[in-house]
Amino acid sequence: MKLVTIDYIPGQDFEAMDIVKGTVVYSKNFGRDFMAGMKTLVGGEIVGYTEMLNEARQIATKRMADAAEALGADAVVNVRYASSSVMQGAAEVVAYGTAVKFK
Repeated sequence: MKLVTIDYIPGQDFEAMDIVKGTVVYSKNFGRDFMAGMKTLVGGEIVGYTEMLNEARQIATKRMADAAEALGADAVVNVRYASSSVMQGAAEVVAYGTAVKFK
């Protein structure tokens, strides 16, 4: 499954099928939360949260690609990501785009 962030694929004609999305709500664990609290005292990257959000994006992307495959799509164009805080300690990550079929 080809995934691109642009709204076309160079040299490829296609027909738009439908919007596809993948979502996941991910929560931090106590260990990450404790270490993040400690890190805020000295500053810098909070690696545990970076890893958590990377994992969440990977899951959301896979779910989006699976939805496109279920439609019989060949690719997803104009892929975008969004995230929001659902509750304290949990974030939702959404991956979305347009499923397309090659001509």
